[in-house]
Amino acid sequence: MAADLAGGAAVGAVFGELLSRVVEAGRTVAMFGDTWKELASTLSSIEPVIKQIESFNKVFDKEQETKQLVEIIGKGQKLVGKCCKIRGWDLIRKAYYVKKLQGLNKSIERFCLIDMQTHQMRDMKKMLVEIGRLSSKEGFSNSKVGVVVGSCKAPQPPEIVVGFDEPLNLLKMKLSKDGVSVIVVSGPGGSGKTTLVKKLCQDEHVKEKFDNNIFYFDVSKAPNLEVILNRLLHVLDPSGVPEFQSVEDGLNQLKDKIEHRAMDCMLLVLDDVWSGCEILVDKLMFNLSNYKILITSRFAFRRFNTYHLKPLNDDNAMTLFRHSAFMHNNKRRIPEDIVNKVLESCKGLPLALTVVGKSLCGQPVALWRKQAKQHSKGQSILHSNADILAYLESSLDTLDSRSAIKDCFLDLGSFPENHRIPAAALIDMWVELYELDEDDAIINLYKLSDRNLINLVLIRKDDQSEVDDHFNDQFVTQHDLLRELAIYHSGLDPVEKRERIIVEGSGNNFPNWWLEGKKQQLGARLLSISTDETFSFGWGYIQAPEVEVLVLNFRTRNYMLPVFMEKMDKLKVLILMNNGIYQAELSNFWLLYSLSNLKRIRLEKVSVPSLNASSSHLKSLRKISLVMCNISQAFEKGTTKMSDVFPNLSEIEIDYCDDLVELGEGLCDLVQLVKLSITNCHKLRTLPEGIGKLVNLDVLRLTSCTELTTLPDTIGNLSRLTILDISDCLSITYIPARIGKLYNLEKLYMRGCSGCNIPPTITNLQHLEEVICDEETAYQWESFQSCLANLKQRLGFPLVQIFLLDKQSFPCHGGCLLCPSRRQLETSSCLFDS
Repeated sequence: MAADLAGGAAVGAVFGELLSRVVEAGRTVAMFGDTWKELASTLSSIEPVIKQIESFNKVFDKEQETKQLVEIIGKGQKLVGKCCKIRGWDLIRKAYYVKKLQGLNKSIERFCLIDMQTHQMRDMKKMLVEIGRLSSKEGFSNSKVGVVVGSCKAPQPPEIVVGFDEPLNLLKMKLSKDGVSVIVVSGPGGSGKTTLVKKLCQDEHVKEKFDNNIFYFDVSKAPNLEVILNRLLHVLDPSGVPEFQSVEDGLNQLKDKIEHRAMDCMLLVLDDVWSGCEILVDKLMFNLSNYKILITSRFAFRRFNTYHLKPLNDDNAMTLFRHSAFMHNNKRRIPEDIVNKVLESCKGLPLALTVVGKSLCGQPVALWRKQAKQHSKGQSILHSNADILAYLESSLDTLDSRSAIKDCFLDLGSFPENHRIPAAALIDMWVELYELDEDDAIINLYKLSDRNLINLVLIRKDDQSEVDDHFNDQFVTQHDLLRELAIYHSGLDPVEKRERIIVEGSGNNFPNWWLEGKKQQLGARLLSISTDETFSFGWGYIQAPEVEVLVLNFRTRNYMLPVFMEKMDKLKVLILMNNGIYQAELSNFWLLYSLSNLKRIRLEKVSVPSLNASSSHLKSLRKISLVMCNISQAFEKGTTKMSDVFPNLSEIEIDYCDDLVELGEGLCDLVQLVKLSITNCHKLRTLPEGIGKLVNLDVLRLTSCTELTTLPDTIGNLSRLTILDISDCLSITYIPARIGKLYNLEKLYMRGCSGCNIPPTITNLQHLEEVICDEETAYQWESFQSCLANLKQRLGFPLVQIFLLDKQSFPCHGGCLLCPSRRQLETSSCLFDS
C-alpha cells in the first residue's frame, strides 16, 4: 500500500486515515488512553504542515522526500491495529506497545516539524527566486511573501503547579548572575523539569527582565540547528526572510542580531536536551552578557551550572495528586488511608502523581483499594501503569548496549529501598561480573549519575579520594521508582532464565518458586536476598551454581549464612550488609572457606570471627572490606598463619571499626598486600612493628585514627609505598626519621596533623610530588621545599568537614554515616539531632 501512496498528493490521504484510526482507537481502546490522546494531539497539530507539504509537492518533485513519511505513517497504521488487539490484562505487551506508540509519535513529529521544514526552507528559497524573477518581468511585488517558521513562544505550564517555589526562586537568582551563561535543570524523567521551565518563562519578574526575548525550543533526541536558526532569525528580524549559506553563517548572523539588541536581555530555552547534543549548546553559546541559555535534561552536563530537581515533598505531592484524582469537583469519597497508600506508591514523582491520579479519577472505591493493596504487598505501580513505565524506560534507551552500563543500572535493585549504596561495593561487583578494570567500573558509575539514574553522594569533602581510587566516603542513592524500574526489568524473564534474581522477604514469606528450589536450577549470575528482623532462617534449599555475586541484606542481631552458599562454586563477590542498629553475630562463617573462587568479601556491621581459624585456603581472595564491624578477634593469632589462608590477598579496607585497638602481628605476614586502608578507627593506638614486612605495599591510609600516637620505625622498609595518608591522626606527634627511606613516596596527606614534627630526613624523598595539608602544618614545609624539587604543597580541607545532607532523604538508623565518628548509637537518633 505504501508504494501506491508514494505520490505527493497521497501524503494527506494516508495521514488523514492514521489520524482517524487513532481518534477511533481513543474512543474504543481505553488501556492506551493517555498515549492515544498524546498521539492524536501531535497528529492534529501537524496537520497544517502536511497540507503545506502537499502544496509544495504540486510545485516541486518531492516523491523521494515524502516516501519516508508515507512509510512511517504506514507502519503507524499497522501498529495502531496491533494495539487494538491487546487484552487489558496483558501488561507486559501493553508496556511494550506504549513505548512503540510513543516512538511513532516522536518519529512523525520529528519528520514533519524538523526534517520537512529543512526541505521547505530550501524549496521556499527556490520559490522566492522564481517569484523575484517574475516580479521583475511582470511588475509583481513579493513584499508579502513570507516563511511560516513556527512559534518560539514558551508553552503555558499545566493548570496547577506545586512544589516549585524554591527551585523557581533559585533559577531566577542564577539567571540574574553575571558570568553564568548556561544553566541546566537536570533530573530523572517525570520529575517536572519542563513544567518548572514553562512556569519560569511565565514568571512576571523573568518576563520583565527578558521582555519578549524568551525563545523556547523542544530539542529532544534529534535537534535540527538549521530550523532553530531559521526561527530565531525570523523572529529577531520579522521584516526579512532568513537567508544563510551555512550553519556557521547563520550563527554569525544570530550573534550580530543579539549584539545589536545591546539594551535587551535574551533567554534561549532548550527543552529536553539529550546526551550527545552538547555540541548544539556549544554552537549557540555566545560570549554576550545579555544572553542566557536555559536547558532541561535528564542528563547532567558537568561543565555547565546545574540545578538538580528533587522529588516533591509529602505536602506538595498530596496537593498535586488530589488535583488529578479529584478534578472537576469529583465528590466521590475515598477513605484517607487508601488515598495515602496510593500516594506513597508515586514516590513524589510529579509524572506518577498526575498519571495515577487521573487513572483513578471518578473510579469506584474498589479500584482505589486494589491499588493500595498492591502497594502494601510491595508491588510497584510500574506493573499496573504502562504509561509511567514507558516514560521511565525511555531513559534507558541511551545506555550503550555494547557496554555493561545497562547491566550496572539493573544491579542497583540488589540493595534495599532508601539505602545508601557504597560506591566501593558496586565497583567490586562490576569489576568481577563484567570483567571490567576499576577505571571502567568508575566511569560507568559517573555515566549513570550523568543520566540522573543515580545520585552520587560524597559524605566528606576530599577532592583527592577519586584520584587515588578511594571510594569509602562515596555513596549512591536512587529515586525509588528508578529502583523499581531496575527490579521490574530484572524480573521479566522466567525465574530460571534470569541474569539477576532479587528476593525481598518479610518474615519467612519467600516467593513460591523459592519453595520449589529443588525442582529447578537457577541460572542467575547475581543473587540478592533481603530479609527483615522477623526472618527466622528458614532458608530452604535452592540450587544456584552460576551465581558470581551474592548480596545479603538483613536487619537482625544474629544472622546465619545460607547453607546453599557451599555449592556456589563460581561465587566471586560476597557482600554482607547489616542494616540494623547493632553489630550482628554470624553463624556458618566456615562456609566462606569452601568458596574457592571467591575474590572479594565486603562485611558491614557484623562481628567478624578469627580470619585464620581455618586450615582451608582461599587462594583466589584478593580483597577484604570490613566496615563498622567488631574485629577484635579477626586478626588474633589463629590455628593457621594468615598468609597461608589468604596467600594472594592484595587489599584490606577497615573503616569505622570502633573496637580496633591494635592490629595483630599476623596481618604483617600478608606480604602480597598492595593496599592497606585503616580509616576512622578512633581507638587504634599502635601499628605492629612487623608492618615493615609488607614490602609490596603501595598505599597506606590511616585517615582519622584519632588516638594513633606514632608510626613504627619499620615503616622505612616500605620501599614501594607511593601514597601515605595520616590526615586527622590528631595524636601523632612523632614521625620516625626512617620515613626518609620511602624513596618512591609521591603523595603525603597530613591534614589535621598540626602537632606532628617533620624530621629533616624528609628531604630524601625526591619523588615526593604533593603534600596535602592545612595551614597549621604548611609552615613546617617551607624550610624543606627548596630541597624537594618536585614538591607541590597544597592546602586541603580538614576531613572532618562534611556535607550536611538532607536527613529526610537519608534517614538515620544508628551507626549513622552522617555522624563524624559514625559510631554505634544506642538509639535510632542521629548525633546531628543534638
